[in-house]
Amino acid sequence: MGDLLEKGAVLQRDKETYAIAPHLTGGLVTPEQLRKIADVAEKYGAAALKVTAAQRIALVGIKENDLDAVWEDLGMKPGAAIGLCVRSVKICPGTTFCKKGLNDSVGVGAKLDGLYHGQNLPNKLKIGVSGCPHSCSDSHTRDIGLIGVTKGWRVYVGGKGGARPRLGDLFVPLIEEEKLFSLVEKIVDVYAQNGQGHERLGDYIDRVGLEVFKEQVGV
Repeated sequence: MGDLLEKGAVLQRDKETYAIAPHLTGGLVTPEQLRKIADVAEKYGAAALKVTAAQRIALVGIKENDLDAVWEDLGMKPGAAIGLCVRSVKICPGTTFCKKGLNDSVGVGAKLDGLYHGQNLPNKLKIGVSGCPHSCSDSHTRDIGLIGVTKGWRVYVGGKGGARPRLGDLFVPLIEEEKLFSLVEKIVDVYAQNGQGHERLGDYIDRVGLEVFKEQVGV
């Protein structure tokens, strides 16, 4: 099972085949990568290609014996689709592409992705980076949610979806971009050191209280 985890392989409904999803930073993909994914899917008889909520492209229906060869042919790293770790950094187009963007969500999100993707934690953690208050990266329902506003970023913590959804708590109403990364680092560190069992970040905040969490982070 550990070997399958390292390969990012998720057992499918048929109990025989697996889905894998190469890591794509913020869902940004080159034509060459798209061609490679399509060619590999065709070569190994994938049942489907599925665009995921984590902004990846999953190859569905891969045989276990083909997993190593598939990854070798792809030449890409697995996305952290399973495991107790930073699963994804969801990124909207921001000022790079969107006419409504206020801040550079692509640049900020890509940097956070490089810093944290796959980092082991007490439970899964998802980050959303939205370049404006329209919050197209669902930042209110991410463990750490960033929303671009005039002159900086608004930060939410503890959000999640699932069977027991939780809206994130407003943590910092406004922070300058140059201070944003150190704040995220402190949030992740406090959670890593203090989360118990399989607590999500929101569960930890509910246990100790938002004000205590702010003190721990130094806000």
